[in-house]
Amino acid sequence: MSEPVLIDATADTVGYTFGGRKPIATLTPGVPVRVRTWDCFAGKVRTVDDLPSQVCQFPYLNPVTGPFYVDGARPGDTLAVHLISLTPASPIGFSCTFPHFGALTGTHTTAMLHPALPERVWQYTIDHGASIVRYTARGSAYTVDLPLAPMLGTVGVAPAAAEVRASIVCGAHGGNLDTPLLQAGTTLYLPVSEPGALLALGDGHARQGDGELCGVAVEVPMDVTLAVEIISDVTTAWPRLETDTRIMSIGVARPLEDAYRAAHADLVHLVTDLTGLDELDAYQLLSQAGRAHVGNVVDTDYTIAAAIDKHLLDGAQPYRGAHRRLRALTLERP
Repeated sequence: MSEPVLIDATADTVGYTFGGRKPIATLTPGVPVRVRTWDCFAGKVRTVDDLPSQVCQFPYLNPVTGPFYVDGARPGDTLAVHLISLTPASPIGFSCTFPHFGALTGTHTTAMLHPALPERVWQYTIDHGASIVRYTARGSAYTVDLPLAPMLGTVGVAPAAAEVRASIVCGAHGGNLDTPLLQAGTTLYLPVSEPGALLALGDGHARQGDGELCGVAVEVPMDVTLAVEIISDVTTAWPRLETDTRIMSIGVARPLEDAYRAAHADLVHLVTDLTGLDELDAYQLLSQAGRAHVGNVVDTDYTIAAAIDKHLLDGAQPYRGAHRRLRALTLERP
């Protein structure tokens, strides 16, 4: 299989919303496409001295490449987005702290009397050969090598009812989910609410801890190879993920316990559909065998992914086997 042509990130191909924009290209289901994305700072943070508040234009953060019109996608369908490969497109990445943003500082809605945290930028060196990301402290010579774990923070489609949502927020349409589970080999399922779905993606991370504690991962531009499939006449209420071994539901809400509830309630419904178990039996199975993964606890809404191993589901194939078919595209690549 030849390498797909790269759709680059430019001023004409990126935006800052889901919905409200015309498509930049058409995707054919089952045909891989390669997409370049900018980092969340749109490339404007280049050194540790480039404070985002000074070099970025707020609220224009978190650019997404797209949207892409998916040929044949109709409202009421589900769009399967399979991430074939993720490659950071830079040898360095950046993270930072913002005043009044992050899990361990006061915010506008979590009002505190103490001063805001200072704005500070950290630069990370990315060694592709060794598959490491080097953390370097700002206040000392301390360094730590962390595993390179590329992921996408933001993938979504146009929201329902012609709504337009900023790319920095998340919801039933996907968006800024910020879960480290959104990595190569994973399939994301999203509800189609507008003709063509209008898929967009961005916010590459070289790695991120659970919760995205300070609100900013190791931000990098990313080369993304993906393929899509349409599951006709199958609706999806919340974003879902599937890997070779697990199926997951993502709850989006505040407070965090409501995100936990939304994720697990959706996964209970999915397990009942896949196995024929009644609701209480599925609830009991998840209570003993389920896992929960925190995506972010810093944005307008929080995200949690509820997961269960697929081998517990008696051979059931979610979404008519879409992940298995899309995963095969990876094996066909040279």
